[in-house]
Amino acid sequence: MKIDRKKYAIIVAGGKGTRMGNALPKQFLTLNGLPMLYYSIKAFRDAFDDIEIVLVLPKDGISFGQMVLKAFDERIDVTIVAGGETRFHSVQNGLNCIVGDAVVFVHDGARPLVSADMIRRCYKVALQKGSAIPVVAVNDSMRIEDDNGNRPVDRSKLRKVQTPQTFLSELLLPAMQQSYTDAFTDEATVVEAFGKQVFLTSGANDNIKVTTIEDMFVAEALLNHRAHIER
Repeated sequence: MKIDRKKYAIIVAGGKGTRMGNALPKQFLTLNGLPMLYYSIKAFRDAFDDIEIVLVLPKDGISFGQMVLKAFDERIDVTIVAGGETRFHSVQNGLNCIVGDAVVFVHDGARPLVSADMIRRCYKVALQKGSAIPVVAVNDSMRIEDDNGNRPVDRSKLRKVQTPQTFLSELLLPAMQQSYTDAFTDEATVVEAFGKQVFLTSGANDNIKVTTIEDMFVAEALLNHRAHIER
């Protein structure tokens, strides 16, 4: 196995963000004056200066990609492709840009607080084990509800899954050629359905997914906290 490999980041932002209640998809809304997608792109560039970034956007929102890139002080090379009917199909479209053996990161565009340190950690684990799925422990009490009522769940065994989900290309690309099913909620479930094991690594509690207006306020507060620490 190569010690170093080509690197691709597939940043998936092909959704409509309807839960935000805004005409503009959430991935193009601003956090502290910058487009949400700016932060994910910057994190991957900070992690590896040789990484190739593929930005997957809604078919009717391709032009917004240029708005995101203009937020950078200097020119940045990013490949922009149109998303598909589901996340699965959007990722497939992004993976068409992969050439040769590589480590592939698949990241939610709505997770703007991913850090360069986490990205590098996922890379190292994927090189060693073939995949790296960042997760964090569940702190809340959990219950499961079914036709027989509800019952508690042992939260010590539960993990919240984050991104970037990271894979060797020779593992992810063949798995993504499977026919789509509703059970494919992320790339880990796709790879498992292909008969391959996935490996977990530590995520970060501040690597939140922005889904609601309240999440926007939390993300801005976390960004401000980071900026204060880095001064």
